[in-house]
Amino acid sequence: MELLLVLMVAVSLSMDAFSLSLAYGTLGIPRRQILLLSFIVGCFHFFMPIIGMFIGSSILNIIGINPDIIVFMVLFVIGVQMIFESFSQKDELKVMKTIELFLFAFAVSIDSFSVGLTLTNISNNYIFSAFIFALCSMFFTFIGLLLGNKIEKLVGKISTIIGGVVLVLIGVFFAF
Repeated sequence: MELLLVLMVAVSLSMDAFSLSLAYGTLGIPRRQILLLSFIVGCFHFFMPIIGMFIGSSILNIIGINPDIIVFMVLFVIGVQMIFESFSQKDELKVMKTIELFLFAFAVSIDSFSVGLTLTNISNNYIFSAFIFALCSMFFTFIGLLLGNKIEKLVGKISTIIGGVVLVLIGVFFAF
C-alpha cells in the first residue's frame, strides 16, 4: 500500500513537470538538451523532498514567503521570455542556457520540496520515495519535451507563443 501511495504522489508531482515540459518543448530544443533537462529535473525531484524533509520548515519560516510566489516568478519570467523569443525565432533548434535548465528544474520541483515537509508521513523509506519521484519526473519531463517538439513542428511559432502563455498562466495560478 505504501508503494502505491508513493507512486501516486510521484505521478502527481510529475504532472506539472509534464505540462511545463510540453510547453517548453515547443521551443524546439535539441534531443541532447531534452535528455539533460529531463535528468536535471529528476535530480531536483530527488533532492528537493529530502531537503524539504530535513530543513524545509525552518527555511520557510526564515524566508517568510509562500513557495507558490517563487514558482510564479520563475514561470512568469520563463513564459515571457518564450513569447519574446518566438518573434525572433529562426528555423533552428533552441539551445538553452545552463541557468535556464536549472531554473526550469527548480520551478517544477518546488512542490517536491513542499511534499518533503511531510515525506515521513508518506513513507518510512524516504530515499526510495525520492528515487521514485526522480524517475517519474524524469520520464514525464522527457515525454513532455518530446511531445512539445512534435507539436512545434506541426504548428510552428504559434505553439511557442501558446507555450509561453501557458507557463505565465500556470505561474499566475500558483500565485493566486
